[in-house]
Amino acid sequence: MTNDGLVDQYGRTAVDLRVSLTDKCNLRCTYCMPAEGLEWLAGPDLLTDDEIVRLIDVGVTRLGIRDVRFTGGEPLIRRGLLPIVAATAALRPRPSISITTNGLGLAKLASPLAAAGLDRVNVSLDTLRPARFERLTRRDRHRDVIAGLAAAADAGLVPVKINAVLLRGVNDDEAVPLLRFALTHGYEMRFIEQMPLDAGHTWNRNAMVRAEEILAALGVEFTLTPDPGHRGAAPAEIWLVDGYDGASVGIIGSVTRPFCGDCDRTRLTADGQIRSCLFSQDESDLRGALRGGCDDAEIARRWRVAMAGKLPGHAINDRLFLQPARPMSAIGG
Repeated sequence: MTNDGLVDQYGRTAVDLRVSLTDKCNLRCTYCMPAEGLEWLAGPDLLTDDEIVRLIDVGVTRLGIRDVRFTGGEPLIRRGLLPIVAATAALRPRPSISITTNGLGLAKLASPLAAAGLDRVNVSLDTLRPARFERLTRRDRHRDVIAGLAAAADAGLVPVKINAVLLRGVNDDEAVPLLRFALTHGYEMRFIEQMPLDAGHTWNRNAMVRAEEILAALGVEFTLTPDPGHRGAAPAEIWLVDGYDGASVGIIGSVTRPFCGDCDRTRLTADGQIRSCLFSQDESDLRGALRGGCDDAEIARRWRVAMAGKLPGHAINDRLFLQPARPMSAIGG
């Protein structure tokens, strides 16, 4: 990659673009947002479908983006999702295209998404117990997520990955059952440390189940061997599960095992702001550049400037750390 790409002052190059399609969500997970929801972005503030595609185009054709992941909120509720995916798949060079979803609409959309050009999915599922799912999400939709996972696999959106956040005293007894479920169905399991990105700013380090605890819990039933492959910029540390024909489990220890030094991500919010880090306090406005008549070269220049100032790390473990004003649903995972 040349200096024409998204290179920061520490020599990291962003090739992975996370695109939030909406701040809205059809779940109300207790560790993410209040039961009544949040004050959503106003319609005129959101990027249009064409604006989203244009910014992805600039990223891919001018800035070296190779991977595009659609996020939210819940991206499946974006009405223009299928045309956006199709337009992204038509770009040259074609990027890898994935989506992170709560899975509620996947049973209906998995096949159309695959036809549009989506390559794979990450589905959030924190529990295998329907009643516990309802308490965690404030919605009785567990069966829909399970059906969505199966539909994604049937549509060829593989590997289907499951993302789970374990909460102390809530679902921290499900590490083994979740991995066993994933292994049985051919899914890839990813456990994620809870991060300080909740709307209420109530995150408590002591309530977070740490990566080492997850490993210890899994080790009671499974023999795990570190994947000899180089981790690179991937957020997950991967362990091979002995006896399961190359199956693996990943743990994303964003808090206790940060991977900031190898980060290759840049983020675009649903209202057109560039964030160089999930935990950034600052954003750079590309929506204004688009609507102000800037050409693609100028948009690319502004994006490079935004990324050049990326900090060395998220500083969660610094005593002076400040949680971002925006919650995860408004930033995009």
